[in-house]
Amino acid sequence: MWREYLRGDDRIMIPLGSTEQHGRHAPLGTDSLLAIALAEDASERTGVLIAPPIWYGWSPHHMVAPGTVSVRPEVLIELLYDAIRSLSRHGFRKFVLINGHRLANLPWIQIASERAQRELKVSIFIFDLLYMSLDLRKKVDFGPFGHGDDMETSHLMHKFPELVRMEEAKDYVPERVVYADPLEPKDTLCYIPSTEERMMEIKESTGDTIIGTPSRSDPDKGKLYYEHLVGRLVELLQSIR
Repeated sequence: MWREYLRGDDRIMIPLGSTEQHGRHAPLGTDSLLAIALAEDASERTGVLIAPPIWYGWSPHHMVAPGTVSVRPEVLIELLYDAIRSLSRHGFRKFVLINGHRLANLPWIQIASERAQRELKVSIFIFDLLYMSLDLRKKVDFGPFGHGDDMETSHLMHKFPELVRMEEAKDYVPERVVYADPLEPKDTLCYIPSTEERMMEIKESTGDTIIGTPSRSDPDKGKLYYEHLVGRLVELLQSIR
């Protein structure tokens, strides 16, 4: 199948996510599951192949909750680079990396992608769920950006409703003068993962490890979000044909 595909196409998608806590109401595999789902639906519309996903990400601040697996960024850089290098040896030249872990995954994905383009002479496109929904933010009433927030939870409620326990959802929005939210039209700081100590403080004071307003989640908002992302991903894949 792969040989036949490569005779007429050199595009491939790689979903990237994480295995980390998403509060009591959402599954550990949230980021990976949503990235994989987008790749699968885009593949159905375009015929572009999907490589096996990378289920782990950089999640040091989420080690406060059991089940989280955090991999060092230098290890993830090498893993992603080797995956691209291997696939390029077989003839793939255009790679779309679908990042479901949002800001925490971007630095190491960018470093691996730059190296791959420079050394392997391939083309890399990073499709990040957060940045690819900037326009939608103007039309859909999502709460503040966080972790396990209503954007992520609404997405889950649309695609994987059986994995969401809304009765367990708790809201928490920290009071800050300046916040690292790329969806906020005001000036923002650049994102740095929190510390395990800070996450423990949140856990002890709120009973959970969520930042945002998951109680505002709605499967209809999740559907709009998801269809927007699939449409943009299909457009990207078609544009690099």
